Amino acid sequence: MADSTPTSQETLSNLLRETRSFPPPAELAAHANVKADVYETADADRLGFWEEQARRLQWDRPWDTVLDWNPPYAKWFVGGRLNASVNCVDRHVDAGLGDRVAIQWEGEPGDSRSITYADLKDQVSQAANALTELGVTKGDRVAIYMPMIPETVVAMLACARLGAVHMVVFGGFSVDALGQRLDDSQAKLVITADGGYRRGKPSALKPAVDEAVATRPTVENVLVVRRTGQDVEWTDRDVWWHEAVGSASTEHTPEAHDAEDPLYIMYTSGTTAKPKGILHTTGGYLTQASYTHWAVFDLKPETDVYWCAADIGWVTGHSYIVYGPLSNAATVVMYEGTPDTPHKGRFWEIIEKYKVTIAYMAPTAIRTFMKWGDQIPAEYDLSSLRVIGSVGEPINPEAYVWYRENIGGGRTPVVDTWWQTETGAIMVSPLPGVTAGKPGAAMRAVPGIVADVVDENGASVPNGEGGFIVIREPWPSMLRGIWGDDQRYKDTYWSRFEGLYFPGDGAKKDEDGDLWLLGRVDDVMLVSGHNISTTEVESALVSHEKVAEAAVVGATDKVTGQSIVGFVILRGGQEEVPEDLVKELRDHVGGSLGPIAKPARLLAVPELPKTRSGKIMRRLLRDIAENRDIGDTSTLTDASIMDVIAKQLPSTGKAD
Repeated sequence: MADSTPTSQETLSNLLRETRSFPPPAELAAHANVKADVYETADADRLGFWEEQARRLQWDRPWDTVLDWNPPYAKWFVGGRLNASVNCVDRHVDAGLGDRVAIQWEGEPGDSRSITYADLKDQVSQAANALTELGVTKGDRVAIYMPMIPETVVAMLACARLGAVHMVVFGGFSVDALGQRLDDSQAKLVITADGGYRRGKPSALKPAVDEAVATRPTVENVLVVRRTGQDVEWTDRDVWWHEAVGSASTEHTPEAHDAEDPLYIMYTSGTTAKPKGILHTTGGYLTQASYTHWAVFDLKPETDVYWCAADIGWVTGHSYIVYGPLSNAATVVMYEGTPDTPHKGRFWEIIEKYKVTIAYMAPTAIRTFMKWGDQIPAEYDLSSLRVIGSVGEPINPEAYVWYRENIGGGRTPVVDTWWQTETGAIMVSPLPGVTAGKPGAAMRAVPGIVADVVDENGASVPNGEGGFIVIREPWPSMLRGIWGDDQRYKDTYWSRFEGLYFPGDGAKKDEDGDLWLLGRVDDVMLVSGHNISTTEVESALVSHEKVAEAAVVGATDKVTGQSIVGFVILRGGQEEVPEDLVKELRDHVGGSLGPIAKPARLLAVPELPKTRSGKIMRRLLRDIAENRDIGDTSTLTDASIMDVIAKQLPSTGKAD
């Protein structure tokens, strides 16, 4: 629940002081898609601004009303009709761009495909016809449990074309996680593959689907892409993609859908309850995903090659691999595998190969690359890059600077974006042609978004103070509810502050009024009456030359309320933190943030527990720090790491 932590705003003040600032390159600023006056334009007429952005799309019928707002329920572009698939594919072919590459796909083993917009239109039309043959109609839910292959994009766009609601489940999730989502959504069809390639070998997917659907009669068919050639069990409801889709006609006449018709459901983890099915609709979502992709990345579709390194199983993949880029006629790089297969330079090899100009990845990946060493990206030609972005957790200032210097050649703007599954699209971010970026700061709300930092009474805090980030006005890509659970929607996002959307994150306005995200309010530690953000202590630890990565939690302490426990990955792979280094690191944090923020304990670990989307699971580290049984580890990339960390706990360095 969003209102579960009674944190006061004075305690959420950001202790970190950052004086570095990087203005936009003059050339980029001169030709930027968005100039500084856009903020004033959007502030003067917010709804008129979003109408203008909606007109970037192709509508079969224009809207009657821009916004129907009945808190906490919004309808955008009421009465308007459009088709998301047409906006991502057909209209570009009709405009003469059929020969432009839509997807440059790179398989982990090194196989690759270039798919033009004309190719994509044919494939999406074939898939839509095949789905219709399988009985899928408007409003039906279709589960997609796939590797990072082009057919995953085709499947999503085919659903959007028909008005079926797609529900993508990350291909690394367990049978139970898939089953929960099938039950909640009542999916009629599952689209999967025999497997995908991960870490140098085939990783099976269909067996998990077989087990999940065995007891779920609502699933009428399983459509299977042949990717790895693994042997698979076969039943009467299974259908090969290459047979059903491959034999279908490339002619398909799409119908327009209402702006408020559902586009997709995306499930996010609930901390205690079942996963939440976040519902996004068509017109408003596509408007904001498309505009923010064009504005935040300064996209020039004629010349840019854009790569978002997220998985399509997450909202980042939906908004910034599929709907945002393709609606803008971009050329999108898509990579199947992991960043260290077959070697640790794979990401940079891909940038060099495709001459990527815009790259977008998570801070956790960036910190991993830092740990591997500057010499690896230095071996590749990354000079094609002109904008680089960060998405996921708040990025540590040192990781930001490393990313800018070692990947961006010291010249590229870093767009540090804040948003979430529920918001659907970027909400807070620098604009690369306008903003002088500060390492670690998301800076300000994008044009047309009204974000604020408030105290516990919902009043705006002055510059230089911290509190809770909220969104004061409805936005086009906002969630339209939690699938099948209206009360949970109201309780989770709208009950903490009346009339304000509260995503659960702490934030600070610095002296200039720029926004710094401090992570989940649940990740704020109360130490001797001071609330300290885990993000800040982690940033201070990572800024030390001997620390590659860090995670920090608060453990119950009889004297101070909570004590700070730091889990660090040391450069060079040391397995313990020597006593002299414990003191050095504690003093380093104290020097950066003040004595109150010094970790009481420090533990060297070989890896941190991360979800498959790259977020650090601090909840599990708190379990270890407080000697509790470890909670649910089903979403971890590698659950065994918890046993390794737990065994090392006795060697924790302690403070005086």
